[in-house]
Amino acid sequence: MNEYSDVAYWQRRTRDLEEKVEQLRLSRRVLMNLIEKLEKEKASLTGKLEKENKKLHCANYRYARWLLRKNSQIVELEMKLQDNFKHDSAN
Repeated sequence: MNEYSDVAYWQRRTRDLEEKVEQLRLSRRVLMNLIEKLEKEKASLTGKLEKENKKLHCANYRYARWLLRKNSQIVELEMKLQDNFKHDSAN
């Protein structure tokens, strides 16, 4: 190889590498934007799920209280029935 072809080769090689570096920079920016978008979506979804969880927890608490009240009513009615049965059996 002569000196001119060596210089031309290295110039082409330098240009190719500079283009690859620029492509890598662009790819990195795209990936960083995607990561940022995914993190925002994750935060949004996490917030929605936490809100839904709190809502379900409150509904579950209300349902448990309702069940306790109904159970108390059932026990009270059973006691009244037993008292009435004892009272009717005594007569």
